[in-house]
Amino acid sequence: MPEPLRRDVRLLGAMLGDGLVEYGGRELLDDVERLRHAVIAARRGETSADEVAAIVDGWTLERAEQVARAFTVYFHLTNLAEEHHRIRTLRERDTGGSVPGSVAAAVEEIRAEKISTAGGDRLAEMIDGLEFRPVFTAHPTEARRRAVVTAIQRISDLLTALNAGQGASEREETERRLREEIDLLWRTALRRGTQMDPLDEVRTAMAAFDETIFRVVPHVYRALDRALDGEDTGTRPPKARPYLRFGSWIGGDRDGNPYVTAQVTRDAVMIQADHVLRALETACARVGRELTVHESTTPASAELRDALAAARTAHPSRLAEGGKRSPGEPHRQFLLYAAARIAATRERDADLAYASPEELLADLRAVQGSLAAAGAVRQAYGRVQQLIWQVETFGFHLAELEIRQHSELHEKALAEVRAGGDGAARGGTTPHAPRQQLSEMTEEILETLRVVAWIQKRFGVRACHRYIVSFTRSAQDMANVHELAASLGEGAPVLDVIPLFETGEDLERAPSVLEGMLEIPAVRRRLDDTGRRMEVMLGYSDSAKQLGPASATLRLYDTQEALAAWAARNDITLTLFHGRGGSLGRGGGPANRAILAQAPGSVAGRFKVTEQGEVIFARYGRTEIAERHVEQVTSAVLLASTDAVQDRAREAAARFRPLADKIGEAAKDAFRALIETDGFAAWFARVSPLEEIAELRIGSRPARRKAARGLEDLRAIPWVFAWTQTRVNLPGWYGLGSGLAAVSDDGRDLVGLREAYEAWPLFNTLLDNAEMSLAKSDRAIAERYLALGGRPELSEAVLAEYDRTRRLVLAVTGHERLLENRRVLSRAVELRNPYVDALSHLQLRALTALRAGDVTDEDERDHLEALLLLSVNGVAAGLQNTG
Repeated sequence: MPEPLRRDVRLLGAMLGDGLVEYGGRELLDDVERLRHAVIAARRGETSADEVAAIVDGWTLERAEQVARAFTVYFHLTNLAEEHHRIRTLRERDTGGSVPGSVAAAVEEIRAEKISTAGGDRLAEMIDGLEFRPVFTAHPTEARRRAVVTAIQRISDLLTALNAGQGASEREETERRLREEIDLLWRTALRRGTQMDPLDEVRTAMAAFDETIFRVVPHVYRALDRALDGEDTGTRPPKARPYLRFGSWIGGDRDGNPYVTAQVTRDAVMIQADHVLRALETACARVGRELTVHESTTPASAELRDALAAARTAHPSRLAEGGKRSPGEPHRQFLLYAAARIAATRERDADLAYASPEELLADLRAVQGSLAAAGAVRQAYGRVQQLIWQVETFGFHLAELEIRQHSELHEKALAEVRAGGDGAARGGTTPHAPRQQLSEMTEEILETLRVVAWIQKRFGVRACHRYIVSFTRSAQDMANVHELAASLGEGAPVLDVIPLFETGEDLERAPSVLEGMLEIPAVRRRLDDTGRRMEVMLGYSDSAKQLGPASATLRLYDTQEALAAWAARNDITLTLFHGRGGSLGRGGGPANRAILAQAPGSVAGRFKVTEQGEVIFARYGRTEIAERHVEQVTSAVLLASTDAVQDRAREAAARFRPLADKIGEAAKDAFRALIETDGFAAWFARVSPLEEIAELRIGSRPARRKAARGLEDLRAIPWVFAWTQTRVNLPGWYGLGSGLAAVSDDGRDLVGLREAYEAWPLFNTLLDNAEMSLAKSDRAIAERYLALGGRPELSEAVLAEYDRTRRLVLAVTGHERLLENRRVLSRAVELRNPYVDALSHLQLRALTALRAGDVTDEDERDHLEALLLLSVNGVAAGLQNTG
């Protein structure tokens, strides 16, 4: 472990230990240490898992809860220390040259192709068409309370100050405050006491915007501009265009979530608008206060003088006040006036408010043009340009809110509307009375469409126009939404209805569905309006739950390839929207490597992806990490769109696809054989804390789409979350071993597999992600969970596939141990695993007692459930992913 990281971990751990002694006496710390030493010894083979379990079983439930809390808080502090070390490493690598994975490195590599591919022109085209669209979702995978996140942030700020180099007295005070905050974190309830509602989720996501994203965006654009034209950035009009567009499902995704209503959607947009307008007002006022250029050195242009004169006519007292405070500083006066108008926009003061972000941009560009004309180019293209970039990126709505609903509900709603006549949808705005009463769900769908129209009128079409249809089966599913919208008459919103293909069968028929969509008049009109742009969403979670990770990965690749070819044939500019989760079982893993592994032609300079749950704060919670993440994605999108990268991937796919098909088929057969075993769903519920996870209250959405208890209606997130808790991590690897064995004579002929691993990015990523998932699992502890189900044949099948997958993945990659070639990740996993083991043993104690079904004392049951849920929270923190 690097010394700075070791120092921070030891410091925070020691302070936590001191706090435990203050809270529960030396005996509490001794119990924590006894378990810690025992699990480390078990990892080394110096003691048995039974001996570790005996320690845990010997405690009272109250003591077990305290120990679980200690390990959970320790993980929060360790994660924080690792985050700080990552930032430290990023700064150390930034020595002035292009850092691997940066935008500058990608630009250099593309320019290097200039001789053979006219790379200079190609680079300009790529920059002009570049898009990265992260879409935040409320999928319940952030297990931490907001109060816990806030407490950790305060500790983080103090650790930053401590490491900045302080004098003795200042350091002493910082350490005192650190102890205070760590004590507060220990005493704070680590799980929510009440269920989140959708607007809570909106406000939680806003924290990432307020603290990080708003500031990061102009830094990213500046980095790209610098890469394109060196040190001239900030002294000329930028060559980097704003290519980031944030989206959100939070408050818009109602698929299976009855708590997301039309009113919630409206409220969500207003919360977003409030945050972005406050941020723009603050930024504009700050730039205005700082821009103290005097008219004697920097005279205003005629355009700016005219704008100021018009403002004085419209609001004489406000401009007179500005003139008194900033005499002879017309640029400053006008920017402070613009800040006041942004405030009025938020407060809905129609007399002063901006009608649109375009009107604000016109004012900012007038200031910029005036400064540039006066020779103050650094002022024009420095902070003023950064403010312009922020307005261009966020508008007055912050993120483009997207609606999602299940295809079946649209079908039922349309049948009611058709039966009810024209007046049914229009709510009585026509003389035709409805022939039947519409159901509550149909009324809600129509009201949602009315709210979309209201949002567009208030903030522009861009603020909310995407309507995603989950479980799309045919083009008729798209036509149904368009017909429902059209039934509103003149109140209909502008819609881009986006199919979401989730199951294996749906992915296979995706091209034919798109072909059918071209026959829908509303779709053809939107293609004409948008320059023949279309979007399609691919679901990683449900396909992996249905087919297994290996087969789903290959099926998604096939679909990407087929859709890219279809778009080229039909002159469509297609954006693929990747519905990926944070965990490996839901398409997660390093985003830049995933992009480079996409099918050739499917990226084409555009990448849209969901950012879910704990991933939002992991990637966007700190400025430096957020900037690095966005740069890595941008770099990968640019490189994945080059001819060189696509040609290599195309050649490798053609060469190794027959091999991959055999792997996929055998892997799918193994996966389906397991989950189709009679009683599998009930067994899974017994061996995991599946049913109890809902009690964590980590999201507003139910764990199942329907009341049924089958595997089909279980959402992918609790499926993955529960397997993570058991230390099996089954969704990330199961079936792959059988697939590899089928094409290698059970490992005796590895030549073709090793060549595919070296040459084909898709296959390389598939195996590396499985290796990461295996590294976060633990066979010995998993065996204890699986034994709770009372189905030894299922336990044996899972463990045999685990052994097979681990053995063959190591054989193909040539590694002696898991994650051998990923030193930083390997270190993090090895550091955490023993402490996760401790929480797993605590969880097993609670789960074993609850599954036995003989707990009659209510107080004892409450303590067992509290211990279970606390350990679930801790394991999630330790493994750093949930669903």
